[in-house]
Amino acid sequence: MAIESEVLVVGGGLAGLSSAISAAREGANVRLVSYKQSTLRNASGLVDVLGYTHEGEGPLTDPYDAIPELPTEHPYRTVGANTVREAMAAFDQSAPNYRGGHTDLNALLPTHGGTIKPTARYPAGASAGLASDARNVLLVGFESMVDFDAEHAAAHLRSAGVPFEVRGVTIRFPGDLRADAKITRYAKLLDTNAGVPVRGRDRPVREALAERVNTEREGEPRVGFPAVLGDEDTAGVRVALEERLGTDVFEVPMGPPSLPGLRLEDALFEALDEAGASIETGNPVVDYEVDGEGRVERVYVERNGARIPNSADQYVLATGGLVGKGVESDRGRVYEPVFRGRDRPVREALAERVNTEREGEPRVGFPAVLGGYDFAAEKSGSGVSIATGYAAGRRAAQETR
Repeated sequence: MAIESEVLVVGGGLAGLSSAISAAREGANVRLVSYKQSTLRNASGLVDVLGYTHEGEGPLTDPYDAIPELPTEHPYRTVGANTVREAMAAFDQSAPNYRGGHTDLNALLPTHGGTIKPTARYPAGASAGLASDARNVLLVGFESMVDFDAEHAAAHLRSAGVPFEVRGVTIRFPGDLRADAKITRYAKLLDTNAGVPVRGRDRPVREALAERVNTEREGEPRVGFPAVLGDEDTAGVRVALEERLGTDVFEVPMGPPSLPGLRLEDALFEALDEAGASIETGNPVVDYEVDGEGRVERVYVERNGARIPNSADQYVLATGGLVGKGVESDRGRVYEPVFRGRDRPVREALAERVNTEREGEPRVGFPAVLGGYDFAAEKSGSGVSIATGYAAGRRAAQETR
């Protein structure tokens, strides 16, 4: 017997979570199934709407002003600027520890590579690092963390013409972690304020870290660290360091694996649970069936070797692109692996199975596999996932009424 819901979302990344949360808040009975780990853990934790135009102009001050000028096939033109705003407001509700929702304007934040990135939303822990702030900055790197070169990042920021003086220093993290230590190891030590050996005796790690940084400070009112300042108690770690340093403290967004990305994933799954949806992770959708009219009737989730049928009134496919394995490729083609039409070309198969324009019909949405935009160049990937996922989830819920 099939597990039934009104809306079934396949995929647990940013688009899938946005879609499921949107549908659940519209009052639908929602189920989300996800197999692979979310690509959010590979993301910086910054949430971009639109940093540059499709022609490379920017950084943009107001991304919403630029939406009407985007190509007609761009996802933002499809859903409309108002829907993008609504989707970002829904995101703010789901991620209360994010900042930037008070304005349409982009913020400018430094990255671990020393570039300045326009972004619409950013973790509260990055707030003191805004590049629009004229106060001087000390960037602190750790010898055991080779992914963040504080001196290199500071030099790049100076070259970019930031309106403040910035220096970079590298210190030994208290406890002398190995170079291959996971970022979660740093975070756990700081979360628990564990004792670490310093000159022959144990010291609380927050106290020891602040002491080492204080020996390097030259009066800078802001100190930036790689984004490892705790996981369960990030705010507590930051406040404790601020008190001991007498400065504002911020995290610099990092590359993968990303603690801010993991924190965002946790926040969105918590929001989905609070919205009343059911969640199944770790098991793949492996097949589907259609009815006599070619509409999706059920999908099959593989669990412990068994194929478990799931049926819904509406289906949203949000399994992502090549990075998240939502799209696969071989030497001859690129294809979507679940609804792929028995190894036929993916466009032909999907066109036959799904008609997204017919009102009142069950439909499949593809929020994270859309064409018509260059997310890397535009700095729009997160926003497109959120906006199209939100729109697909809302429409799916409305179709069940």
